[in-house]
Amino acid sequence: EVQLIHFNESKVSNYSTLLLSEDKNVLYVGAREVIFALNAVNIAEKQHELHWKVTEDKRTKCAVKGKSEQTECRNYVRVLQQLNDTFLYVCGTNAFQPTCDYLNLISFELGGKNEDGKGRCPFDPAQSYTSVMVDEELYSGTSYNFLGSEPIISRHSHQSPLRTEYAIPWLNEPNFVFADVIRADPNSTDGEDDKIYFFFTEVSVEYEFVGKLMIPRIARVCKRDQGGLRTLQKKWTSFLKARLICTIPDKNLIFNVINDVFILKSPTLKEPVIYGVFTPQLNNVGLSAVCAYNHSTVEEVFSKGKYMQSATVEQSHTKWVRYNGEIPNPRPGACINNEARASNYMSSLNLPDKTLQFVKDHPLMDDSVTPMGDRPRLVKRDVKYTQIVVDRVRALNGTIYDVMFIGTDQGALHKAISYENGMHIIEETQLFPNFEPVQTLLLSSKTGRRYLFAGSNSGVVQSPVAFCDKYTTCVDCVLARDPYCAWKPLEAFCIDIFKEGEMERNWIQNIGGDASSCSDKVRENPLQHTFKHGSTAELKCSQKSNLAQVVWKFKDDVLRVESPKYRLLEKALLIFNLSEGDSGVYQCLSEEKVKNKKFSQVLAKHVLELKKMQHTTVGPTATAAPTEGNSDVPKVSAVSTEGSTAHISTTHMVPVTTARILTKPIGPVLTSVASNTELFNSIPDAVPEKTMFLKSNDNFLLMFLFLFFFILFLCLLSYNCYKGYLPGQCLKFRSVMLLGKKKTKSDFSDCEQSVKETLVEQGSVSHQSGEQPKPAHDTGYETEPDCGNSQLQAGDSQASREAKDKPFDVKCELKYADSDVEGD
Repeated sequence: EVQLIHFNESKVSNYSTLLLSEDKNVLYVGAREVIFALNAVNIAEKQHELHWKVTEDKRTKCAVKGKSEQTECRNYVRVLQQLNDTFLYVCGTNAFQPTCDYLNLISFELGGKNEDGKGRCPFDPAQSYTSVMVDEELYSGTSYNFLGSEPIISRHSHQSPLRTEYAIPWLNEPNFVFADVIRADPNSTDGEDDKIYFFFTEVSVEYEFVGKLMIPRIARVCKRDQGGLRTLQKKWTSFLKARLICTIPDKNLIFNVINDVFILKSPTLKEPVIYGVFTPQLNNVGLSAVCAYNHSTVEEVFSKGKYMQSATVEQSHTKWVRYNGEIPNPRPGACINNEARASNYMSSLNLPDKTLQFVKDHPLMDDSVTPMGDRPRLVKRDVKYTQIVVDRVRALNGTIYDVMFIGTDQGALHKAISYENGMHIIEETQLFPNFEPVQTLLLSSKTGRRYLFAGSNSGVVQSPVAFCDKYTTCVDCVLARDPYCAWKPLEAFCIDIFKEGEMERNWIQNIGGDASSCSDKVRENPLQHTFKHGSTAELKCSQKSNLAQVVWKFKDDVLRVESPKYRLLEKALLIFNLSEGDSGVYQCLSEEKVKNKKFSQVLAKHVLELKKMQHTTVGPTATAAPTEGNSDVPKVSAVSTEGSTAHISTTHMVPVTTARILTKPIGPVLTSVASNTELFNSIPDAVPEKTMFLKSNDNFLLMFLFLFFFILFLCLLSYNCYKGYLPGQCLKFRSVMLLGKKKTKSDFSDCEQSVKETLVEQGSVSHQSGEQPKPAHDTGYETEPDCGNSQLQAGDSQASREAKDKPFDVKCELKYADSDVEGD
């Protein structure tokens, strides 16, 4: 329904770094081993392209360290920042040897300086990172070593480079998501400094949990921070961090993983507003939330909040508790302002060691940053939000609305607006057809050219902020509640108000959804459909308003779609096993309640009719003649009958089981005049009579197959039982089958008993002759008596030969089973 502009190049991936230059109307894209410059008005137009590949030597060294030469040992562009009007500062992973350089925008070539990128760009392309350029100085959050075990927030500056202390209380396995600067009010009299804010999720140190409990954080540093003179040399003296709260207290839902942040700065705002998208750590229910924070609330926590300190419990365990002791002066972590200058603290180098040592040991605030309204602005189920940007729009009535554009992990874009003390999703657009996560999202709010730019692993997409032209009626345009759109009555067209030259008074727009000003004429274009018994029909209906409810009516009565006969899809209605009773008029209505007013409109109208199928029965000598002329004339079927005279009759189509159909069956089961209605289970034109037989007698076929496989199972069971392949319980059944003709295989107990009787008889004879019986010689065979000369008796030579020929085929008739004895 919507038109999007895509950009991607073959053999190029990971379009995850975007930089928009609104002054030059250029979108810079950092991908794997390449940097693009695209036209921001139409990103399909490529202006420049620069390849930044890894040398073979570095790729080989990277592979030796155990990394993938095909994927990880490449150069992933991770930093694209505007240094000035002539240069971009760019950094890449460079096969786990991060490198930074300067990109000349005139020639679009690298300067070749190849600066060390440690602390500015991650080693691993999978590691988290964020950066922002402030007054030609790069502030970044990433990892400082190859393993990614040393996180760092640093400032790259030729005058005073600074970084965080390498300690768990400062940063504990953080996952960086965003960084930005908030400038101090130039009209303020307190002489405050500009502040840079970092947003990340890290492992908690203040809460005890079974596993690693993640906590969303906001950290702050001051732009004029120069580090300490003795304590915290070349380290931040203004680094403080606090917890961001995004919860639903009454439902006990905690969103403790932050995925992205956008800071809304507008002249119409008294102060900046921070928007963040969150998900729970154990996200089994698939929830996402958007929370908004006032900048003043954040600053109040850092300037007036309590600190936390570590306390040793039971001589080994460290617990973080609130610090209630005396706080040094000047306040630890505070920026240098007029009050500090009045006390002769002109810079952080003049701060006393007591203050610096305190902020070194107490970087974590005990107070938390609470959201506006103490609850999320938006909560959505069955979706994971990944990116967010916010635009501020003035509607026709002068009211200003915050419009959120939120990217998902399925490549979709949600558009939400705040009204009636809540946020409501008014539109959903699929940006990437392959459902890839939205990795980067930018907003261009330039007058007359408002666009969204989304980056993923496969490419970049450009989208307008509104699709007003898809609303074809006044009611649809108003009920969309889109502040970008309004209905123009003279042209009967839904327009984008920011693309028009001047606004007119007769335009219709109502964010509350009141469409009573519309005078749309209901234009019904019913769609005609024909169907056959037992088929399935799909009736399409697409609603424009996300807040409306779809209602289906059949013969002017509300249809009970919960019946097994129907299934209601997102944009269609399925009707199963069609019959004559399903013929009639189906209406799809959109119903919406706005301020106790109910707005209802017909979205689609479908007329279903039964296609009567006829056939003619003739004598056995008749042949089927093809129908000529009008194709709507029923075809004639020739059926042979015996013992009766030939007769011709026209009847409804019934399953034929004894007659042979000589002509082709009736054509497609369902035919539709409208191209947008799909019908299922149609029978092709050339269906064999066997197929028709099976289709008409599918229940009989299933029963026949069941009996066939059951009889086959019994036969296999009986055969295996007869062969003796099954356990002993089945051998009794085998005896019954053989009716006593053949003995079952024994477990040699009868053979052993026979041998024992033989041994007893020989012992009795020897005892009667006056000789002492010899003890049996143990050779490992229970059935072997002791023969002194190791020779068998002469009468058993034939049995010995048989035992030699078949040493493992032991029969019960054998009295001796020694395979080592050779026959005579």
